[in-house]
Formats: sequence, structure tokens, C-alpha cells
Amino acid sequence: MHIHPDALAVARTFAPDQPAILNRPHAAARAAKFFVENFPGRSLYAVKANPSADLLKVLWDAGVTHYDVASIAEVRLVRGTLPQATLCFMHPVKTPSAIREAYGVHGVRVFSLDSLEELEKITAATTEANDGVPPEDLTLCVRLRVSSEYSELSLASKFGCDLTQAAELLQATRQVADSLGICFHVGSQAMTPHAYVQALERVRAAIVDASVTVDIIDVGGGFPSIYPGMEPPPLEDYFGVIDRTYESLPVSYSAELWCEPGRALCAEYNSMIVRVEKRRGEELYINDGAYGALFDAAHVGWRFPVRLLRDGVSDEVEGFSFWGPTCDDMDHMDGPFELPSDIKSGDYIEIGMLGAYGAAMKTAFNGFDATQVYTVSDEPMASQYRGDRRDPRVSDNVVSLR
Repeated sequence: MHIHPDALAVARTFAPDQPAILNRPHAAARAAKFFVENFPGRSLYAVKANPSADLLKVLWDAGVTHYDVASIAEVRLVRGTLPQATLCFMHPVKTPSAIREAYGVHGVRVFSLDSLEELEKITAATTEANDGVPPEDLTLCVRLRVSSEYSELSLASKFGCDLTQAAELLQATRQVADSLGICFHVGSQAMTPHAYVQALERVRAAIVDASVTVDIIDVGGGFPSIYPGMEPPPLEDYFGVIDRTYESLPVSYSAELWCEPGRALCAEYNSMIVRVEKRRGEELYINDGAYGALFDAAHVGWRFPVRLLRDGVSDEVEGFSFWGPTCDDMDHMDGPFELPSDIKSGDYIEIGMLGAYGAAMKTAFNGFDATQVYTVSDEPMASQYRGDRRDPRVSDNVVSLR
């Protein structure tokens, strides 16, 4: 595998006709080691964020042994890529056939649920997969609905049982589970550690109401990365708050603390080179867009960091919007994306921090699905893990005592 120094070198050497994905394995490995060494519990990689087999191997080599899978396709992918990994089927609504295959063929023992209906489904499907004998090795995590008010993208509507229904579900699940867990998700890109405090207080109420022994508390994902206009506190602050709140919960003396980072482990893994095909005032027509790796930029207004890959650029900067390559007016990204004012057709742009959900959301709509892939050795445009990041809570004229 040839490793190129950076995006500019790739653009100059290959002048790619198609969007070019740039992989940074060192950045993903660094993020994984940070979680493994600093989170006060076990870290499960949320595979949906980026299901690349190459990335899975990087994370495994960096110490991530548990994987949050949300479909039978993800179960097969991770089991085929990492035969020794522990797989946790954390989608709260699964088909019976997926449960049977996961349990009987792939050795999955961890499942999540948010209803009595799903509990009955898991019990029946795993019993069938276990030659008609009710299994005694299930770890079942009841998903609790919590607020997403502190996150950029909400995950509060689709899954999770209400606190008023949690006691009955926890008591019923305790009867069939070897290990009982409670999980939740505060939403994607949680911008304050308080999101987890609020959620864990709801967990406390659920445990007290149900009067059950709980073996696992899974705080889910939501750990933030850095994007323009989104400068979260350091991850150490999140870990510290979670640890202190968890330690006061009424759980088993041998209980485990879990988390499910997705974006936080893979955002810095990828960037992308696109080419400007046309300029119309402050609008740039580029060769990737809403149906490609820039899905989030179009559909949820995500602003990714950008830079022009050319020497001798203007010092003056403008805010540009992007049009993608398809014949669809929805293929538009408002931005604004700050770029030199002299950008023109034929120029190349690097779009950073696309490792989370970029490749995962890409489609072949209108025939625009071709990409080229290169490995580079430079740093991502922003990082939570290098140790040189300025604390956004501290003004420039105040010294931080952290």
C-alpha cells in the first residue's frame, strides 16, 4: 500500500476525474486507543457510522474488541472480518430470522430491545436457534428513551421505552436475561457532557422503579467530533462526568459501563477530494453531493471543513454553496463553505471529517458512484486526539489550569 503525504500531493499526481476518498488509518487508530485507554469502561464501535472492513481492522488492532451491529448484514460483515470480535446486536427492532442467525450462526449473545413484543421475539428466536431450549447466556439491554436536546441530531423519536413503561419491561427482561443492561442514546454530536448526566438520572429512576439488579449501563454514542461552528468540550470532560454519575447508580457491584462511539472513532479517518466543474457566482458545481458522501451536508446542513488544493490562492475568502453532480435540484449543499475567492473550474477541494457516515450513506443515483481511494499520512483537518487542541471554553487571554 502506497502512502501519499497529503491531499495536495494526490491532486497533483493523479488529477482525479472522480471524487477521491483519502484514508488516514493513523487517525482512526489514535481515536480508538484514546477511547480504550480513557473511557472508564468498554467501548463498542457503532459499525453503522462507517462499515469499511479496512477500518474495522484498524480499530481491532488498536484495541476495540466489541462492535455495535444494527443489522444482520453488519453482523455478517464484522464476523467475517473479525472472527474473534464480540458482536452486540443493538437495533431495538429486529426480524426473527436475523435474531436466529445472529445467535445460532454468528455467536451473538447481546441484544437490545425497547418493548415486551421485542423481548418475546428475542426469546422465541434464540430458543429456536438453541434447539428448542431456552438459552441461559443472553445479555439483554433495555433501551430507554432520553432527551436529545443537547445534540445536533436527535435520536429521541424512533426508539426507546418511556420511563413509565420501563419498570415492567426491566422486570420481564430480568427473568430471561443472564445479564441485564440499560442503554440509551442522547443523539448524535452531543455538545455538552450534561446530556449524559440527564440521561443517567433517568436510568437511576428506572432502576429504582423496577427494583431489579442491573449488570450493564450503556451510555450509547453521541460523543462529538469537531466541525466548523461546532466546537465541543474535550472528551475527557464527558468521560469524567459519565464516570462520576455512573458510580452513584444503584447497580450490581460487578456492573460494567459501556459506550458506543461511532462518529468519534471514524470521523477523522476519511476526507475527500472533489473537483470544481463549474462556478456560478458563489455557487460551485462539484462532482460529489447529496446522493454521495455529502449526504449530511445536503440533508441536515452539516458544514464540513474545506480547503482549496492549489498554490498561490487569494487571501480573500468567500462563503460558497455546492451543487452536486446529479440532475436533481435537491443535490444542493447550502454551506456556507469558506474558500478563497479566486476558486475556479478545474480546481480541487479537500472536504474533511467525512469518515462518519460519508461512505456509509453513498448511493449510485444517476450513475455517480465511482470513487478512487488513496491513503495519506498527514493529519485530519481537526482532531479531538492530538493533544494540541485549544480548549474552546477558555478565552485566549486566560490560562487553563486543566
